[in-house]
Amino acid sequence: MRIAVNTRLLLKDKLEGIGWFSFETLKRIAQNHPEHTFYYIFDRKYDPSFITSHNIVPIVAGLPTRHPFLWFFWMEFTIPRILKKINADIFVSPDGFLSLRSKVPQVTVIHDINFHHNPHQLPYWVRKYNNFFFKRFAHKAKHLGTVSEYSKRDIVETYKINPEKIGVCYNGSNSDYTPLTDKEKAGTKNTFSKNEDYFVFIGALNPRKNIPGLLKSFEIFKNSGSHKQKLVIVGSAMHLTGEIDETLKNMTHKNDVIFTGRLKTEELRLVLGSAIALVYIPFFEGFGIPLVEAMYAETAIISGNTTSLPEVSGDAALHCSPNDYNQVAQHMQLLVKNESVRHELIEKGRIQRQKFSWDKSAERFWECIKQGLPENNKNAKK
Repeated sequence: MRIAVNTRLLLKDKLEGIGWFSFETLKRIAQNHPEHTFYYIFDRKYDPSFITSHNIVPIVAGLPTRHPFLWFFWMEFTIPRILKKINADIFVSPDGFLSLRSKVPQVTVIHDINFHHNPHQLPYWVRKYNNFFFKRFAHKAKHLGTVSEYSKRDIVETYKINPEKIGVCYNGSNSDYTPLTDKEKAGTKNTFSKNEDYFVFIGALNPRKNIPGLLKSFEIFKNSGSHKQKLVIVGSAMHLTGEIDETLKNMTHKNDVIFTGRLKTEELRLVLGSAIALVYIPFFEGFGIPLVEAMYAETAIISGNTTSLPEVSGDAALHCSPNDYNQVAQHMQLLVKNESVRHELIEKGRIQRQKFSWDKSAERFWECIKQGLPENNKNAKK
């Protein structure tokens, strides 16, 4: 079969959550199914490291899709033309986007619909595009994937989709995330936190991630005693970050907050594995990959109690409302003072993490793809 794939989010050294899902699952699917040809469709020059098996054919088409107007043009004009040219049997899109104009069977993964619930957190044209098209994409798709039971329920209820049309493909964790030696931890603290212990956040800096709330919680923690610990924030700014700047400006302990920007995986594993705990309290999350990465790195977790976060973190985290800054600060104090609680959370994380792997994700995604195949190809090799 000729399987066309939207790979526009495979960007070297710039993979976010959806990009990691795309890379890790598609790599395994292509390698596990050499009987099929996978046409990777890029919107710009691609890095050769993304072509992970001999049955992947890369195609570069169109302008880089950096704006909703270009998203529309790429999906509704460029993609149909390519699908017709290669005589694709199916179009697979792991980022939620589909082509409404193409008659080729299509499968997509809608990771979450935060834009429906919190449109104010996105730039004007992004929220307009998402809220106009994603419901149509969901109904257009022959089959859907999503990354948590929470997101599945949300899509079913919001878009009135038959739940049998949606498969859950949990995210996984990069195999690089493993426990560190004491020497590695000491070297990491020397490099990133001035030799002090620290809490860490990992994720893109946008409103849904609740960075201002994290900063306010850390300020309360610092004011509660003679705490030398730092807060390390890993990630690049995306949009609407003015509130982060304003909150930081008003902090007494702003000098104890360290922004690293985006880190490569080899650096990220060190920063995550050396932390007292990951503090992850976004307002809305379809999954939350850093939670699973922390479990594999054997780092304790303070997690929000909203949306998919309790489903993913299970009992391997201290939970709290993302708006309860005092409770977040109290959890920080507990993990600083009580090492046995940290070890208990880590032990529970060893059990919880067994639910999540990219191998399992790829298997479930392939099942979604098979459900979207034309009837005469439904018996594609498993």
